[in-house]
Amino acid sequence: MHIAIAGNIGSGKTTLTKKLANYYSWQPHYEDVDNNPYLNDFYEDMKRWSFNLQIYFLNSRFNQVLDIQKSGTTIIQDRTIYEDAKIFAPNLFDMGLMPKRDFDNYESLFTLMSSVVNPPDLLIYLKASVPTLVNQISKRGREYENSIRIDYLKKLNDRYDEWINSYTMGKLLVVNVDNLNFADKQEDFGEIIDKIDVELNGLF
Repeated sequence: MHIAIAGNIGSGKTTLTKKLANYYSWQPHYEDVDNNPYLNDFYEDMKRWSFNLQIYFLNSRFNQVLDIQKSGTTIIQDRTIYEDAKIFAPNLFDMGLMPKRDFDNYESLFTLMSSVVNPPDLLIYLKASVPTLVNQISKRGREYENSIRIDYLKKLNDRYDEWINSYTMGKLLVVNVDNLNFADKQEDFGEIIDKIDVELNGLF
């Protein structure tokens, strides 16, 4: 079974992935952030490095999904391949940070990849307001994230809402994290577990 967590930068995906993997004894697949050779350059010059970054993420997540489909175990994934194509790449294109030629090339590649992968059995979307995202980003203290623009996060949030509102590929659980501290409060984490258990009862 394939469970995936979706959400904007700073919404808590990695933390929740880790906690759910421990709780359910699922195998976690994390987003390749620490080893990504483009992130620092991208945040310093988005226009120059947007295509390189998005291709790196697309390739990384495509390989992840292929591994998940072969694994035969229950896996929880930190961010999906669909977010790259439905949220991040078109946002960069609309902001004038990715040329049309590169965006068309990217979309063509994604269309090919998506034709051979399956969507997750359950998608958990962590919905967060921009102030919550900014607070979480500042707390984790990644130097390259210091230059993330508020308007960039807002545009991403708008695209996430649009994507989630039209999502029909499988089961969907939306968790509003503005008033939850599942990282530190067991009762808040338990609230999420209760919601997931309800969804999982229809999957097993």
